[in-house]
Amino acid sequence: MILRTGIALFGVVASMTGIAAEKVACTDTDIPQIEARFTAWNNALQTGDAQQVAALYTDDAVLLPTVSNQVRLTNDQRIDYFEHFLEKKPVGEINQRTVRLGCNTAIDSGIYTFTFSDNTKIQARYTFTYDYVDNQWLISSHHSSAMPEGQS
Repeated sequence: MILRTGIALFGVVASMTGIAAEKVACTDTDIPQIEARFTAWNNALQTGDAQQVAALYTDDAVLLPTVSNQVRLTNDQRIDYFEHFLEKKPVGEINQRTVRLGCNTAIDSGIYTFTFSDNTKIQARYTFTYDYVDNQWLISSHHSSAMPEGQS
């Protein structure tokens, strides 16, 4: 069962001193549009092309991957991770999620399960943070960690 909740957040850009605040033009979005970003990411996994997957991330995105201890901070590092991850032919499925919408940012957090070509599975907690950049939603941070042993 997928639990879907949405919480709207509204942003104002403020100076570091907090004295002045500036309104920013916020892009219209909704929960289904953000949920579709995972589908696009999962479809990119199915291509087996690490560069296609990495193209869904901002240039300065942070990737904390499920099956690697190394933090991936550059495009080359993300490609390296996905080249190895894609060898297992992963297919992701969302089990539970919460989506929060903000001004040109969105957060999709929950639990997903990957099934690999050898029929092994791994369930993990995830958070995708998206930023609206150059007229498209891109992943600005992605954290994924396997569920703790013995926990449900």
